[in-house]
Amino acid sequence: MIAGRAANVVSLLDRTANLWPSLPAVAQGDGVLLDYRAFATGVARQAAAMRAAGLDAGDRVALVARNHPATLIAMFACWWAGLVAVPVNAKLHAKELAWVLEDSGARWAFVDEDWHAALGGLRVATLERAVVVGGREHDLLAEDTTSKPAAVASDDPAWLFYTSGTTGRPKGVEITHANLAAMTRCFLADVEAIAPGDAILHVAPLSHGSGLYAVPHVARAAVNVVPESGGFDAAELVGLVGRWERSLFFAAPTMVKRFVEAPALAGARLGHLKTIVYGGGPMYVQDAKAAYAALGPRLAQIYGQGESPMTITAMDRHAIADAVARGDDARLGSVGVAQTGIEVRVANAVSNVGSDSTFPASGNVEYDPTFACGEVLVRGATVMRGYWRNPEATAKTLAGGWLHTGDVGVLDARGFLTLKDRSKDLIISGGSNIYPREVEEALLRHPDVLEVAVIGRPHREWGEEVVACVVPRAELPDAAARSRFEASLDALCLGEIARFKRPRAYEIVADLPKNSAGKVLKTELRESYASAAQPDRER
Repeated sequence: MIAGRAANVVSLLDRTANLWPSLPAVAQGDGVLLDYRAFATGVARQAAAMRAAGLDAGDRVALVARNHPATLIAMFACWWAGLVAVPVNAKLHAKELAWVLEDSGARWAFVDEDWHAALGGLRVATLERAVVVGGREHDLLAEDTTSKPAAVASDDPAWLFYTSGTTGRPKGVEITHANLAAMTRCFLADVEAIAPGDAILHVAPLSHGSGLYAVPHVARAAVNVVPESGGFDAAELVGLVGRWERSLFFAAPTMVKRFVEAPALAGARLGHLKTIVYGGGPMYVQDAKAAYAALGPRLAQIYGQGESPMTITAMDRHAIADAVARGDDARLGSVGVAQTGIEVRVANAVSNVGSDSTFPASGNVEYDPTFACGEVLVRGATVMRGYWRNPEATAKTLAGGWLHTGDVGVLDARGFLTLKDRSKDLIISGGSNIYPREVEEALLRHPDVLEVAVIGRPHREWGEEVVACVVPRAELPDAAARSRFEASLDALCLGEIARFKRPRAYEIVADLPKNSAGKVLKTELRESYASAAQPDRER
């Protein structure tokens, strides 16, 4: 029984509460809400209440809300009770949320006020209860405050993260307790050392990387600070940095860029800021240099996927500072080296000198890197158990014991990985993953659309923006007809998919370029429209 409890990742909270009971654990804005004794007690009480209400070990509980301190309690309470947390992007469309809830079989959902009202219009057979995050539902507070974390196996799922695939339907990624423990070790070894009393500012969604990074910070008795706004606001973030010493935050490159360009940064107390960890999309070399010039040696980078969360490669702030000092743009443009215990392999699809190139997490491996460009494969303790109830997709993605990322990259002679392209045509806009087929399938429901191809093109602020190349069934006679057509396409997307996924521009074309097999050549489209930026619409 003791061994089982030790396998539960929430035992890290239990340990910290015993070691550092009086240190601040959860804060909102400038104020501390809970110390570690109170945090662990609240988590244990909520866990006991959920089990008393009938939730069983392994049941799924969805978390659908903007960042809120109570979300952290709910997340850790799921693990304390032996349940599976299902973090969901709060910006999803109602139809997309319904799919996730149905597919995961979530029995409960912790939601914000907006989603609580919306859930009434959704028909989700498995969902028994929706609880407002931070609401006053006293029946969730059990009297029992002495319970210990539930006994689980290390291979039991803890975090069921939904990430879209090439089929256009989201797939549930099963992240186990052992995966989260390995991720924690990787963060502390390869990204940033954390000491008691440090702070993590949760300006990125708790449903994604920032929520994952709560675990290593809890393990080292840092305070988890949730902004009053519940999200990213550059001016607010400057104020939080001024309030919380030895602070860190995770951000998409677009957030870093907006933070650097914020007028309020001129008066920021940067001496309080320890590290910004960026990931979730490419950081262009010039943007990295500008951020370094504004912030100094406070930048660290990670590369990961939902299937190996935050844990494929990394480059800590010292390595980035070294690359900047030496003027090594190639190194600065890479995503670093394999994290501790992780193997990264490039399955070389185009080389004439070998079938692949393999690099372990450490060691001095010499090879000729010429033409070594191919799909990035990953193996290690952080790689998912598989896709939820999808053995076919699991077998394909984990073929041969390696995670097939779908990303294309190059390894240099010292094991630094540089990403070149995304073989699945993934678009990353503002740190959010957008899969073209989801948008294409929505647009093809329009009766006047004959063909469509969705691509990403560079955008100064968001990294990439979504562009839909549309072939109408009939010629549009004038500008007014074109405008009406585009408005109808936009209205369709807003009714079918999340707002952040909809195209920022529509290119009306007579036909789409295709190869001899009839496959649309998206590379040609990207080249054609790479510099044809349109005025940005409200996201």
